[in-house]
Amino acid sequence: MKQKKQVAALAVLLVILGLVWFFYFQQPDPSDSTDVASAAQNHQLLSVDNPQLHNDGVERARRTEYKSGGRNIFSRELPPPPPPKNPKPVDPIPIPKPQPVVPTVSPLPVKFYGYGIVPNGTIREAFFTDGEDIYVVPEGQVLLNRFRILKIGNVNLEYEEISSGLRGTAPLEEQGAPPSAQ
Repeated sequence: MKQKKQVAALAVLLVILGLVWFFYFQQPDPSDSTDVASAAQNHQLLSVDNPQLHNDGVERARRTEYKSGGRNIFSRELPPPPPPKNPKPVDPIPIPKPQPVVPTVSPLPVKFYGYGIVPNGTIREAFFTDGEDIYVVPEGQVLLNRFRILKIGNVNLEYEEISSGLRGTAPLEEQGAPPSAQ
């Protein structure tokens, strides 16, 4: 059964080949040749002053020597610009040196308003307020998880910012007496 299908396909292909050959290689009709002949008869030559080769131009092109302009013709990148022929002296503009950034310690976010001494000891405690809350922090302890209290003096307080290691001082701020109720 398979061989019969192959023979049938071969026969169909041969018929198609015959039709293509017939239409492609058929002889031209004598009526079609009149158009070609009439086109050949109406053809006029171009008017050229001198049909000879221009040998002087050919010789000039042969003697031309290639001089590179410095650019690689196989690259898209442009070459650097040529240096100026007569450079004028230019006074250099002084560039100011950047000032070194001096790190500063953050100020305490609370107010240092007093200190006290623990009875039977030499440890001092500082008193801080931020309005409503009051903090009591002894020397060497941490305030608000950001500042370590180093030394508590009579008029100021020395502290260290834990994250940067910078040290600062905070003055003792006296609170005014509350207005008396009269």
